[in-house]
Amino acid sequence: MRFETLFFDLDDTLYSPTSGIWEAIGDRMVQYMITKLDISKSIAPAERERLFHTHGTTMRGLVAEYHIDEVDFLEYVHDIPINDYLSEDLSMRRILESFPQRKVIFTNADTGHAERVLKTLGVQDLFEQIIDIRSINPWCKPQKEAFIKALEIGGITDPSHCVMIDDALRNLVSASELGLFTVQVGAKELVSPVDAVVEKITDLQSVFALRT
Repeated sequence: MRFETLFFDLDDTLYSPTSGIWEAIGDRMVQYMITKLDISKSIAPAERERLFHTHGTTMRGLVAEYHIDEVDFLEYVHDIPINDYLSEDLSMRRILESFPQRKVIFTNADTGHAERVLKTLGVQDLFEQIIDIRSINPWCKPQKEAFIKALEIGGITDPSHCVMIDDALRNLVSASELGLFTVQVGAKELVSPVDAVVEKITDLQSVFALRT
């Protein structure tokens, strides 16, 4: 089968989870809850985890239960110096350039954050489209409705011709249920229903060499 579209998650997928970005964003989420919602510092981290697991993302939980403004939250939590954590990745660029398929970012972050990350990595021009958390409102990964909406936004009529590349198993389960080929980044063992695993994004050639 020849794949036509590659959907890439952004954070902890295009770059190593050891970069520190997710921790920095997580700290900003907790700080937002403390400073803007008057949630006690002692319970804010646990409340953030509860919202994340209950609603799919912390933001969706805050919107549902605390009625926050999405734009205000996204701007606040993504206000971190990306250049302190990432730099140009020429190896990844060469790998991505070797794939003729259309490439799309599908992320629970917002477009502004995605653009900053892609620009810093030096691969912004390789992605045709960014499908972000605001464009799939009111859903978010891993909800199946988020994937259905993303496919619609991406103009996809046959999900079996698409690949979802993500670090989160729960996201890949939903993608697999809709018929996408799935690749988990950062995993060492293959867990059903994921189709393939790679330790890092630059290992993707080993997956697609046999299938594209």
